[in-house]
Amino acid sequence: MSDLERPMPPLNADERTTLEGWLDFHRRTLAMKCEGVDDGQAAVASVPPSGFTLTGLVQHMAEVERNWFRRVFAGEQAPPIYDPRADPGAPDGGFELAEGATLGDALATWQAEIARARACCADRALSDTGRFMGQDVSLRWVYVHMIEEYARHNGHADLVRERLDGATGV
Repeated sequence: MSDLERPMPPLNADERTTLEGWLDFHRRTLAMKCEGVDDGQAAVASVPPSGFTLTGLVQHMAEVERNWFRRVFAGEQAPPIYDPRADPGAPDGGFELAEGATLGDALATWQAEIARARACCADRALSDTGRFMGQDVSLRWVYVHMIEEYARHNGHADLVRERLDGATGV
């Protein structure tokens, strides 16, 4: 399905390298699930009754990256990327597609948020904290949560992609 390289997370490394390795593995997995899909396919909700699309999922993950790394961990006042009214009550929505939304644009926005997330964390310790729901939350916790978030949504992307063209296995 893919010509992209997906780095194997290290089997025996320090905690930070392990966490970042797994996060990068899952980020790359989502990119691989989108490879070779055109804008029309990426906008198809192919697993009814779910409205999940590949474009919406990539948009969502851009919002999730922004929310956890920039808003929660770094304390930035970063507004939603996608119309928050499209997913009421969700600070990291993005699932709904605006007219004219493309997979390419969603991927570029998502990659930009990943770059910003890396920059937010580069000089910070795993024990450093941001604020979430009035409580301290460590970078360690955010990394673990992001790995879980990607793993869950990569499973969704697998189902959507398999229904689109039969591609599985990444």
